[in-house]
Amino acid sequence: MTGTNADQAEYWGRSPGGQKWITLEDQLDAAMAPVLDLVIARAELQPGQRVLDIGCGTGASVLAAARAVGPEGHVLAADISDLLLSRARERTAGLTNVAFVNADAQVHPFTPDDRDAVISRFGVMFFDDPTAAFANMARALKPGGTMTFAAWGALDRNPWFTIPHVAAMDRLGRPPRTDRNAPGPLAFHDTDRVLGLFRDAGLAAEVDVVDLRLTLPGDADAAAGLVMQVGPAVRTIAHFNGTPEDADAIRAVIRAQFAEMGSADPLLLPARINLYRARRP
Repeated sequence: MTGTNADQAEYWGRSPGGQKWITLEDQLDAAMAPVLDLVIARAELQPGQRVLDIGCGTGASVLAAARAVGPEGHVLAADISDLLLSRARERTAGLTNVAFVNADAQVHPFTPDDRDAVISRFGVMFFDDPTAAFANMARALKPGGTMTFAAWGALDRNPWFTIPHVAAMDRLGRPPRTDRNAPGPLAFHDTDRVLGLFRDAGLAAEVDVVDLRLTLPGDADAAAGLVMQVGPAVRTIAHFNGTPEDADAIRAVIRAQFAEMGSADPLLLPARINLYRARRP
């Protein structure tokens, strides 16, 4: 894919990044289940509705939305990664109320006035031009249709990011700073900014800042192993060409800090989620 978000297509579709989300599918789906539950509940999906799922990944959100709208409804699942879509198709084989499209949702010509709802669990923070993306997705909605998007909230309220980031930085040094508003997992942390993007797209939006707990399967050691495979520790280790000894030391620090949060299985990790909701006029 070439064009506006080609770098995202490359990362999620052809780099090890996308493959990791397939390899770790069970653990990541379990960890993020409370976020998906939040999206589905707040979207208030009803039997018979037609839904557009943005950034569907390996398909957990497709399955949830398909159950909510039932056999008389329909879910169109869009993702920029053909690799992730292939796995999502496998997981939904046999369902007659789902379809998939390999699409950059910022520019894809979705059928206008076709959907009752647009949903996304962590799939909308990666657009080069979020305002254009919001406006494009809104055109797929029927008048009065709704958008419901979950995005990561403030960094300091999300130990999923902060604990691995600090542990890796203390061991190896600080990697080059990046713009936190740039396309990436934390791009929608600033609620005032994002609500402004919705307004620029011609949409009235609101946000609920929700504190919940991610459900990381296993104990503190298993949870530390998971965040050593995705997220900021991975990037810092790669940037500094960290050794296996560095990785072991970083994991030990993460494990110790996770253990302070409890010994339950699954490990319940605090998280802050920004839940954005908008309605097409």
